[in-house]
Amino acid sequence: MTGIRFKKKAAAFATSLAAVAAVMATAGPAHAAEFKVTDNCDVPWITCSYGDLWLFYNTKQFAVQDGYIKSAFTTFYSNVSDHSGTSQYQGSSLTTYRYVFGNGGNGNGAYMKNNAGSVQNCARDDNYRVYYNSGYGGASQYFAKNGPYGDCNLTDLISALHNNNASSHFA
Repeated sequence: MTGIRFKKKAAAFATSLAAVAAVMATAGPAHAAEFKVTDNCDVPWITCSYGDLWLFYNTKQFAVQDGYIKSAFTTFYSNVSDHSGTSQYQGSSLTTYRYVFGNGGNGNGAYMKNNAGSVQNCARDDNYRVYYNSGYGGASQYFAKNGPYGDCNLTDLISALHNNNASSHFA
């Protein structure tokens, strides 16, 4: 008699397990969305006003010619721990914003991480550092604030950072 009850419970358990497996097999996957932006202020969960640090695809020799911007660029305002972009779960959906060079010119549409040749700091009040590694590590280069009457000097990245830029931080 005990053996019959056990067999009924085992059969009921197996049926329940099969039902759970069937539901899981037909459940939809978590949603993921990816967007490309040229300014980290375009990311909804980042609070900033406008980009002050400009990273250009080309070195300064080719980025600006005859007073015109010829190179694609991206702009940042705030700390950026990974130049590849940022992700956040919103419920069951993963939303990713990838940083790309934009605004026309050489490099337009290319991913920004490890592709910058020059930098322009146009911040009135903020100094920046650009780093070799994500998370603000490794070799770095300092870019002084523009000041109230400066001209946003365009500077080539040092050889250790040229096409090896992974993060930037207020200095």
